[in-house]
Amino acid sequence: MSRVGAVDIGTNSIRLLVADVEGGPDGTLATLDRRMRITRLGQGVDATHRLAPEAVERTLAVLGDYGEALRAAGVRATRATATSAARDATNRDEFFAEATEALGTTPELLSGEEEGRLSFHGATAGLRDEPPPYLVVDIGGGSTEFAVGTTSPDASISVDVGCVRITEAYLRSDPPTAEELSQAVSVVRDEVSEVARTLPGLDGVKTAVGLAGTITTVAAVEQGVPYSREAIHGFRLSRQAAEDVFRTVALESSAQRRHNPGLEPARVDTIVGGAVVLVAVLRGLELDELLVSEDDILDGLARSVA
Repeated sequence: MSRVGAVDIGTNSIRLLVADVEGGPDGTLATLDRRMRITRLGQGVDATHRLAPEAVERTLAVLGDYGEALRAAGVRATRATATSAARDATNRDEFFAEATEALGTTPELLSGEEEGRLSFHGATAGLRDEPPPYLVVDIGGGSTEFAVGTTSPDASISVDVGCVRITEAYLRSDPPTAEELSQAVSVVRDEVSEVARTLPGLDGVKTAVGLAGTITTVAAVEQGVPYSREAIHGFRLSRQAAEDVFRTVALESSAQRRHNPGLEPARVDTIVGGAVVLVAVLRGLELDELLVSEDDILDGLARSVA
């Protein structure tokens, strides 16, 4: 048995997993500690192509806490990765140097395709009753990944649409205007159309799996319950339910949205942008539902160093 750590440094959230893995990368994974903090590392990156000092400061504080947790747990190996915000930032090397000092592990810069492959491994390793081939959709803060395969990903594509990127670029009013929503939907629809045209194996997919904060939040809002892994993991989110949540949150102001029991306060300002991406994916790929999974890229990272 190997005790391992994984850290996902995303555009919107920073996440930690400490787990015991038995039987190698395809074996049993037992979670010991799983954490998520929203730091919005990608704040303004789409416009400036730089990580903002205040966003870096917030993120380094969390990475310092995670480093302490990893050392206290006695992990044998840790893999830390950075994704969309870091890919787009010209000052990422400076951030990586500070992140290494705070965390105790040097982050890797993942390509979008590799991000999708790791998410696929994490999301599908524990599936038993759902038939393959699988499509795994991971909606992040700055990008969305699509991976198709059976026991391993045969193809992976990443597109630059995510909850933070869409919010900052198009949804400036509170609540968003009809024109802003229309433009955002149109932009994402075009990206998804390209995925539908170029990603091999989509026609044969039997199970579509949805990952990350936007999808888990929409699932919680649909159920009207505070977020919990027990309520979310394995929930089947229909296209109709996602459309209903989208219409609800898009018409509400942030103050109104804040009272929804399924919506974390830190996601109030980005959930509409995330829902835009989600409904465009469901429409564009003609998916009737997503199997919501809490097993994701963190699990893939942990398995990769087991």
